Amino acid sequence: MSEAAETIKTTVEKFTTAGNQAFKDSVEKTLAGLNEANGLAKGNVEAVVESLTAATKGAETVGAQAMAFSKKNWEEAVSAAKTLQGAKSIQEVIELQSKYAKTSMEAYVAEMNQLTETLSASFKDTFKPINARMTAAVEKFQSYR
Repeated sequence: MSEAAETIKTTVEKFTTAGNQAFKDSVEKTLAGLNEANGLAKGNVEAVVESLTAATKGAETVGAQAMAFSKKNWEEAVSAAKTLQGAKSIQEVIELQSKYAKTSMEAYVAEMNQLTETLSASFKDTFKPINARMTAAVEKFQSYR
């Protein structure tokens, strides 16, 4: 074989080897990227499930708290009505009614404060996993810079 043909053959073999290596590297990078994207998606699904679980727990807590307050409020209203029936004068009715109204309003304000705290804690717990995933995603994207 001539020297020119040998040079062409060597050059073609180098290009073929380099092309095969580049293709292999590209496939490996693509697979690694897909695996990483799959891992991120799995983490996102887990975060959503955790978030929904926290939201459900918060809703159950708020519901139970509201039911307990309603029951207690109803019982106090019935008790106040029975007490009013035993009043001997208009003055006593006014005093009992005023006392009940004040107590009822104080209980309502206290319940609303407690409900606000419960809701606030529930929202924090609900969004904590989502915030963690967002932070991880931002950090991941920044690492690609």
